[in-house]
Amino acid sequence: MAAVGAQGPGATDCVTKVVMSVSCENLLDMDAFSKSDPLCVLLMNTSGPHWTEIGRTEKINNSLNPKFAKTFVIDYYFEMVQKLRFEVYDIDSENCNLQDADFLGELECTLGQIVSSKTLTRPLLRKNKTPAGKGTITICAEERTDNRVVQFEAAARKLDKKDFFGKSDPFLEFYKQTETGWQLAHRTEVVKNNLNPTWRPFRIPVQLLCGGDVEKSIKVDCYDYNNSGSHDFIGSFQTTLSQIQQASQTYAAEFECINSKKKQKKKGYKNSGVVIVKKCQIAIDFTGSNGDPKSPMSLHYISPQGYNEYLAAIWAVGNVIQDYDSDKMFPAFGFGAQIPPTMQVSHEFPINFNPSNPFCAGIEGVVHAYQQCLPQVKLYGPTNFSPIINHVAQFGRQAMQQQTASQYFVLLIITDGVITDMDQTRSAIVNASRLPMSIIIVGVGGADFSAMEFLDGDDGNLRSATGEAAMRDIVQFVPFRQFQNAGTAALAQSVLAELPDQVTSFFNLFDLKPPSDPSPS
Repeated sequence: MAAVGAQGPGATDCVTKVVMSVSCENLLDMDAFSKSDPLCVLLMNTSGPHWTEIGRTEKINNSLNPKFAKTFVIDYYFEMVQKLRFEVYDIDSENCNLQDADFLGELECTLGQIVSSKTLTRPLLRKNKTPAGKGTITICAEERTDNRVVQFEAAARKLDKKDFFGKSDPFLEFYKQTETGWQLAHRTEVVKNNLNPTWRPFRIPVQLLCGGDVEKSIKVDCYDYNNSGSHDFIGSFQTTLSQIQQASQTYAAEFECINSKKKQKKKGYKNSGVVIVKKCQIAIDFTGSNGDPKSPMSLHYISPQGYNEYLAAIWAVGNVIQDYDSDKMFPAFGFGAQIPPTMQVSHEFPINFNPSNPFCAGIEGVVHAYQQCLPQVKLYGPTNFSPIINHVAQFGRQAMQQQTASQYFVLLIITDGVITDMDQTRSAIVNASRLPMSIIIVGVGGADFSAMEFLDGDDGNLRSATGEAAMRDIVQFVPFRQFQNAGTAALAQSVLAELPDQVTSFFNLFDLKPPSDPSPS
């Protein structure tokens, strides 16, 4: 993915990241014995007559109607006129040198025109501003609000043989469902002469693949590559990212490749092969996934009414569990931010910036510390849960030395959804299951919380990466937005649903009695 972060006019300006995909139709055919091999270059007008190259798409061989898989990411400043130029070339050299390439046409426009149109189609022009034949260019743009990427490892078996003197040369194309139809999101490399290919691992931004909605349909097409550019269709299937994730958590997800024309003609047709997703893992593509706290798009943005989802979650959940704390003094920590004075990244820092006394007086104290802390830190990453779980586990180990049912610790984690140290977190939870502690995870925002559901071992024992099973279920996950309109009582019930059993089961498991309970004679 080509990306640009050109310095804007000031830190307070309204800036948004925009993702642009490009396709062309009816390009000029510049090759005598084949079709053009197009590539698109994006340039930005920086000052006066000066244009700076921002990025390039991949080259597509023998195509007059290319759909480029590589996208451009650019900072959009609402109050600025940002002039762009898209240049299309026929590339004949291996090094993609533009000086040796044939010019197929260009489009000059502003980024504002593209953003306001969402999909902009215009004729390509020659350098002298006359039409470049019937060639057109289409640019699709959307604001990037989801920072996750999905990592795939894909293979196939028993694909249809399409080549007369050999096997097939298969590749996959992943498509996103849009209002105007299917839009190309990713194209794999070609695996030569192989009916059981394994493609190289690859990454696709979640927003590019499904608009950030893991339940939205995606389409995968399988083709046999031909040098002529007329690729043979092998088969296709539709699924969702959620389905792939769920299936690939325990075993490789398999999907039958169906050729509908072949199915209609051939009796007893089963499929044209099977595509196997061996790995599907969502991770954070870059840091600061919650967004700039100064931006209204951020989950940490505090509205003029003093509201954000983190504060709402702290109040709603904290007011429930504080009644079970004797002194109402709560240690409050943050993670995944650069903190003063050195602005080093920390995965475990007291939000009152007092390591020797991280305690806050009541939930009001936690809220106040959060509000004071937020302007002083820079949201960063990655989102690691294990350090803070291990930190609280130390309190649990110390309490175990008393050999009484005197202390039980509840760790409340409020997060926007994506864990980057899953293996370490699983191990930390498995170890903590032997200690007097429980973990409540509140998910804020609209992210994919499948990883949280996985940690909440209601469907079976959670295991560490090495296979060690948790002694008991100590994690309760609550998606905050499901309770926004249901009232605090419903949220309180969900938060505390498993906690009493977790507390009593631990003390019974280790036969620990309250300090005031006299020992039997």
